[in-house]
Amino acid sequence: MPDLPVLDPIEQRILGSLLEKQRTVPASYPLSLNGLRTACNQTSSREPVTAYDDHALELAARGLKERGLLRIVWSDSGKRTLKYHQALDDVLSLEESERALLTVLLLRGPNAPGELRTRTERLHPFPDKEAVEALLRTMAERGLVRELERRPGQQDRRWIHLLGELPAETAPVPVVKDLEGALRDGAEARDERIRSTYTTVARTYAEQLADELDDLPFERWLLTRVAYQADGPIADVGCGPGHVTAWLVDEGYDASGFDVTPEMIEQARARFPEVTFEVGDLRRLLKPRTAEGWGAVLALYSLIHLAPSELPGAVAALARTLQPGGQLLLGLHAGPDLRHLDTWWEHEGLDLDFVLHDPEAVLAAVAAAGLTDVEWYLRGPIEARGETTRRLYVVGRT
Repeated sequence: MPDLPVLDPIEQRILGSLLEKQRTVPASYPLSLNGLRTACNQTSSREPVTAYDDHALELAARGLKERGLLRIVWSDSGKRTLKYHQALDDVLSLEESERALLTVLLLRGPNAPGELRTRTERLHPFPDKEAVEALLRTMAERGLVRELERRPGQQDRRWIHLLGELPAETAPVPVVKDLEGALRDGAEARDERIRSTYTTVARTYAEQLADELDDLPFERWLLTRVAYQADGPIADVGCGPGHVTAWLVDEGYDASGFDVTPEMIEQARARFPEVTFEVGDLRRLLKPRTAEGWGAVLALYSLIHLAPSELPGAVAALARTLQPGGQLLLGLHAGPDLRHLDTWWEHEGLDLDFVLHDPEAVLAAVAAAGLTDVEWYLRGPIEARGETTRRLYVVGRT
């Protein structure tokens, strides 16, 4: 057994994230810098939640490379982009089962055997808690892990890895970001960044998301339910390349798509010429020409670039276009958090903020808009799709 590397917290997070993603999303592995930052800072399956920036990650990755624990390679297809590949399992000669336990310990700190069995399910299946305990004791003989003393109130003793100092076991201090930072240079400049980004990624966006509903059974169910109950035409605002609008039309519903980015509308019209698409801002949506209001308005991930202070006005503007009994469906990333994007599908040099809205603030905005019969759903991220955020869906009726 070679001498164990001593890793600081950011190095532990980098290697743990690479070990995890290599197993759970192999199609996206090795990870780009943007992918690595997202993996390290995701809000699920990470303790503590971090906010490492690109510079810190690049410095730590170079240090790991110099020690032979990480390889930095060029992408083998498309635009030449640096990718990050872990080498820790080779250095430590880890079996798949050992690798799974070490991955979770690197990402989540001290864990009991029962917790480890549950949290390694997608990495390596263990038949029972006893199998986890037996492997931990074998790994302890190799100097990889150590059992902690049982703390008051704990049923099982927890285990830690021995690859570096762990953070002190104190209550985590939540990092509260200024979500109004999306308006750091004003709404007009923010809107221009949105149009610029989506203009750049329009074609790739359309190609990547063309069949995304195939993997989203809950979203298909919710769309079908809202559309079936809509007594009138449906507006899909922020429709992007139009795949959701087209799916509704294929299902037999009267749906039209609207998006603020002309290039997105061009993609939608080219791919679905039988569907109506128009350039339009969701905050200034008009009522349909053929009815007194929309039977349903869908705003799926259309409010994710607005600051919390803008949310009530945007929701109210959409609600005003509904006919009596019409429904508003919102889809958002659940927070609160603010994330910045500068690389997307190998497109670099971008400048876009994503706001993960507080569910309570969203529900308050829906209530303030006068909507009733409100129901909401919160689901966790689908990691096989590379998701890193919880998803919030809210339905309300006029």
